[in-house]
Amino acid sequence: MNTIPNDQWLAIYEQKQQMLTPPIELHTYFTSTEMSGKAINLLSLGEITIPTGNIMVRDPLVYLERNSAPYFRKVPTGIFPLTVCVVTVEEDHYRYAAVKVEFTDKTPQKFTEALIGNEDLENLGEGEYFGFNVDAGLATVVDVKTRDAYLEFYDQWKKENPDGNIYDDYFADVFAQSYKDHPKYQRSAGDYINWTIPDTDLSIPMFQTGFGDGAYPVYFGVDENDQICQLVIQFIDIELAFGEDDSEDEVHA
Repeated sequence: MNTIPNDQWLAIYEQKQQMLTPPIELHTYFTSTEMSGKAINLLSLGEITIPTGNIMVRDPLVYLERNSAPYFRKVPTGIFPLTVCVVTVEEDHYRYAAVKVEFTDKTPQKFTEALIGNEDLENLGEGEYFGFNVDAGLATVVDVKTRDAYLEFYDQWKKENPDGNIYDDYFADVFAQSYKDHPKYQRSAGDYINWTIPDTDLSIPMFQTGFGDGAYPVYFGVDENDQICQLVIQFIDIELAFGEDDSEDEVHA
């Protein structure tokens, strides 16, 4: 279950709060129609079920493992909308700049990085973040119960297909069908699915990660009562990527 941060870690966490905030106004990704000269649109991926409130963001094909720890702060339980901020790079060329889970209708008063509770905060530098690693060009946000159900499915599939590749031999067709059913803001091979795990009522969303493999930050939006009201995964700093000054590179811890 959740990592329980010790008192020393929590004390440093409180001291470093300012460094754990995003360098941009994340809420504008979901309220703007244009940024840095690029059209911004919202894409619904349907809903996500959170049975326990213990959640994580991972590359679903590489880093979603049984011992993968969720964030130390729990989120509300229930069924919530999942929305993508889509940036139009050029005509018929789209990238997913951010993904949001909206837990309440409250407006976030601030964003702070979602952490597991064991990160090396003492050596965190200005402009750095922890984030999560991507090696398969995909991300997911899941409850631990969904993670466990997915891994049970995966283990059974591997038993039946010992030489198989779960993406090539299973999910590629699911993504291709997603494009056929909902071609808007997708490439022909498919850029997202919200796939129901067989024999369960749990679904696991998978979606493209901005410009592909790398490390990406995840933030909790909190309301005026310091309650979590949103989770936002940031894939692309739109101003940095498409603004006039593109001389700087993003840095991650």
